[in-house]
Amino acid sequence: MQYHVNGELVPDDDATVTVDDRGFLYGDAAFETVRAYDGTLFEWEAHLERLQHTCSALGMPDAVPTNLEDRVSQTLEANGFADAYVRVSITRGVQPGKLTPQPDVEPTVVIIVSELPRSGIEGNPVWDTPAVVETVETRKIDGKAVPSDLKTHNYLNGILARLELRTAEGTVRADEALLLDNEGFVTEGTTSNVFFVDGGTLHTPHEEPILPGVTRRVVLDLAREAGITVETGRYRPERLRNAEELFLTNTTGELWPVDRLDEREVGSGAVTERLTKAFDERIEEFY
Repeated sequence: MQYHVNGELVPDDDATVTVDDRGFLYGDAAFETVRAYDGTLFEWEAHLERLQHTCSALGMPDAVPTNLEDRVSQTLEANGFADAYVRVSITRGVQPGKLTPQPDVEPTVVIIVSELPRSGIEGNPVWDTPAVVETVETRKIDGKAVPSDLKTHNYLNGILARLELRTAEGTVRADEALLLDNEGFVTEGTTSNVFFVDGGTLHTPHEEPILPGVTRRVVLDLAREAGITVETGRYRPERLRNAEELFLTNTTGELWPVDRLDEREVGSGAVTERLTKAFDERIEEFY
């Protein structure tokens, strides 16, 4: 494997960062996960815009290299991957002092890739079966504490939520954890946005306090193009448990139907199937 580190392709064994990098010390870093379909980066501009937004909010607006897309393409080509998972990470790098960031930034830029099966009409999703989801006690961090629209290296909130899914025997009893806010309303999964169908209307939590996913936005656009009524709002978990259909979205899994939520069977249906077909057709444009 070849990864891209600070402008150079290096073998995976040599793809390292220093122990005093702020991304390691403090989680002081931004990242994006992107899908490559037939060598083309899906929704690249949207991912790049969010990456730039996160870096700007972290006080390092010039950290994103102008040739970042070229670096990603080089990494894919070096590994012979056409259909792949791509992760781009940008840290503040090494700085003197302790917690307070310095204005001058020499960022660390790392790109890693992993081959994924072809998606689209002619391909297969990365998941084998519909998802099992469980609502957890860990709460979503309030957007006034950590802005919800930033995609940073700090995933402790999600890790704590996933730990709740671990059994005493060390197995995991669900595929995804569903996080509520401090008032008990549904927000998102640890790495996914959530949708449900009720009365033929597609529902999803509004953008505060969730990470507005790129795949989430594509699905909302596809739904409106298909004439499906869309509503965003605040929902109690009972709405999802009693929904006609339920599914998750993220870059890697695309649209993932949910089979059970908190031991209640939900499943797929006509709206999920229409949107999955529309998403697959969008992917086919890259082949």
